[in-house]
Amino acid sequence: MTELERKHLVETDRHIAECKNYIAKQRELIERAIQRGHSTEVAETTLEALETSLRAFERQRRLLLDQLNEGER
Repeated sequence: MTELERKHLVETDRHIAECKNYIAKQRELIERAIQRGHSTEVAETTLEALETSLRAFERQRRLLLDQLNEGER
């Protein structure tokens, strides 16, 4: 694994961890809004966007790992 490949993988892992953290916070925000009887429409749309981003980062990570595995063969 080259230094650049390692950096890309580390950065992608960081993005995944951050995104998961944002998702957890957004779910808490939605739960509090529900408990208070507030609208959750915008918060739920934001959650969907965060989940879409997470899936994209996870796909990117799989692609990076596949490329690394191909390079080792």
